[in-house]
Amino acid sequence: MTGPLTGLKVIEIAGLGPTPSCGMMLGDMGADIIRVDRVVKADLALELPTRFNLRDRNKRSVAIDLKQRAGLAALLKLVERADVLIEGFRPGVAERMGFGPEVCLVRRPQLVFARATGWGQEGPLAQDAGHDINYVALTGVLDMIGPAGGDPVVPLNLLGDYAGGAAYLAFGIMCAVFEAQQSGQGQVVDGAIVDGVTGLLTMFHAMRQAGHLNARRGANLLDGGAPFYTTYRTKDGKSVAIGALEGRFYRTLVEKLGLNTAILANRNDRAQWPALRALFADIFARRTRDEWIQHFADCPDACFSPVLSLDEAGSHPHNRARGALVRFDDLDHPRPAPRLSRTPGGIYGAPPRIGEQTREILTGWGLDETAIQQGLESGAFLDTGSRRD
Repeated sequence: MTGPLTGLKVIEIAGLGPTPSCGMMLGDMGADIIRVDRVVKADLALELPTRFNLRDRNKRSVAIDLKQRAGLAALLKLVERADVLIEGFRPGVAERMGFGPEVCLVRRPQLVFARATGWGQEGPLAQDAGHDINYVALTGVLDMIGPAGGDPVVPLNLLGDYAGGAAYLAFGIMCAVFEAQQSGQGQVVDGAIVDGVTGLLTMFHAMRQAGHLNARRGANLLDGGAPFYTTYRTKDGKSVAIGALEGRFYRTLVEKLGLNTAILANRNDRAQWPALRALFADIFARRTRDEWIQHFADCPDACFSPVLSLDEAGSHPHNRARGALVRFDDLDHPRPAPRLSRTPGGIYGAPPRIGEQTREILTGWGLDETAIQQGLESGAFLDTGSRRD
């Protein structure tokens, strides 16, 4: 591993939501990610075969029963050599299990203790269950996404779990790691999804307070309300996306559609948007998506793109040229991002089975061989290193 985070030691307590994606981001950049798994399988809504858990690439697995004294002792031994610990339990659970930040920071004063939750460590909802959809609903963003006159549309779990959750958590971790290198002191990172998503909404809060945001869904510049920033259905039932916000791009788009801006309705008059949308919709419905791709091939400034399926995206010429997907272990993986010029991230290892490196990790991180063997015999540890799937 030669990424910029090579040498950073991270303990990731296996969990859902932001936790595995945050660990993947750090691991892609070279950090040594030790995933602490349960010795028995967790109750999951979706379970994939090991090799398809792409977010667990570049990690190693140690399986520990943290409810057993020997298991907790082993985790705290790992903490002594770690730079970061990531956990995603409800507030107070780690403390009750015996490895809260106060305990861990005594063992490792420089430790960054990162906590991934939906609601945060305090507040009236802190102890409530929830998922991405609940968190984004409370921030106001879910109400903004969807067609005019329709219901809110769930934006997968991208905004909450991955953008407001994992990405903000990784940023917070690296801020705390940098500070710990200066001060020698660790700290707790409260990575709440509601906070991260609210941060993503900064520009929209600015527009709201400046009086430039319509409270109605699908009636704004960037929510699909504008006829020049939306999608249109094509003759074959597929879609194209238009993003001609600026005047010069809009003029290029209109000319390429065979229209005359001089006689069109004023695009800055929102009362004219329905008429413009109907006109554009009629035009785009006359050709297939691929015919429109050819039509706009020589027009780079119209802000036109085909709406591709996930299967199609990897084979698009631009994505192929960028190497957006890389082949590893006979599977397509999104390339680690962002791209660094001198010490880029990479994919170094396939997702591990639960407990695949238990003995290797416990030995390498300083646990006594006798304690390891006793833990394996008692069920405090599980090692599957010799097992074949």
